[in-house]
Amino acid sequence: MAEYGLVADIGGTNARFALAPIKHFDPLAGLPLTEQDLVAVAALNGAEYETIADAVLAYLAGPAADYERPHHSVMAIACPTDQDQITMTNHTWSFKVSELKATLGFETLVFVNDYNALANSIPQLDSDGLVKVGRGDAVPGLPMAVTGPGTGLGLAGLAFGEAGPVTLQTEGGHAHFAPTDEVEIGILQFLLNKYERVSIERLVSGMGIENIYQALCHLRGVAAESLKAPDISTRALDKADPLCEETLARFCAILGSYAGDVALTLGAKGGVYISGGIVPRFLPYFQNSQFRSRFEAKGRLSSFNQPIPTYVVVARQPGLLGSAAVLNHRLNTVTA
Repeated sequence: MAEYGLVADIGGTNARFALAPIKHFDPLAGLPLTEQDLVAVAALNGAEYETIADAVLAYLAGPAADYERPHHSVMAIACPTDQDQITMTNHTWSFKVSELKATLGFETLVFVNDYNALANSIPQLDSDGLVKVGRGDAVPGLPMAVTGPGTGLGLAGLAFGEAGPVTLQTEGGHAHFAPTDEVEIGILQFLLNKYERVSIERLVSGMGIENIYQALCHLRGVAAESLKAPDISTRALDKADPLCEETLARFCAILGSYAGDVALTLGAKGGVYISGGIVPRFLPYFQNSQFRSRFEAKGRLSSFNQPIPTYVVVARQPGLLGSAAVLNHRLNTVTA
């Protein structure tokens, strides 16, 4: 009978749980793990549970009740995880990992940042979970990078050695925004009146779409409406508002330049993977945007980026899959 571990992907609203098989594998051959291997997948509304322990116990007693209670767990969570004390930035849950481990009776309990999990999901995804944008082919064994706009902008990488993947957990989404033309210089100047410092997250995120729209309205001498990112995107796709169209086009272009910088910084010849909930909503538009051309437009280093492939992650549960990969690697269940 298969042994399962508990994996989770915990955000500000939902706490997603699943049971993942613990497998024996050769790190040089890779971990044979897919989304189909996850069982008892369920999403709980975090607001309905006073503590994270309450949510975990509810999951184990409910969706996972037909399976043997797990002894090992890896949970991805959208906040820093380098201390025993974890306090969520977009939720009321605050806890000590050591105390939670004792409460749940687990032998292993590890928390990783959500982008750590996303990065570790990439080697497990097949063609159904990825959509390629532009040319290029991944070089096996070389670094991969995963980034993407959502509420914020995360960035992580994977490097590979004989013991398997090593996660590079970063705060690269908070690097400075680098404008590439007069319009983007104008956007930067506008945002410097709002923020002491303008990071790339101020443009490549949900709030980034809103910031770009407001800046373009200012530059064009037009009063900005009180539009949220989904409204701006919908108007742009419906060709109902020229400024919204310009906003979405500029958003994709800036994301391309940033992703290209990520490829240069991490040497990501294994590919750059765009995750998050925003881009998949307008994937056909994105594929025909300036994203890829701006990704490649690196002057003297354009030839470095041109062969690097870019993908959009469309898998349903990459956070859970990545947590399952981390769980397997951390348990060191390797057969010689």
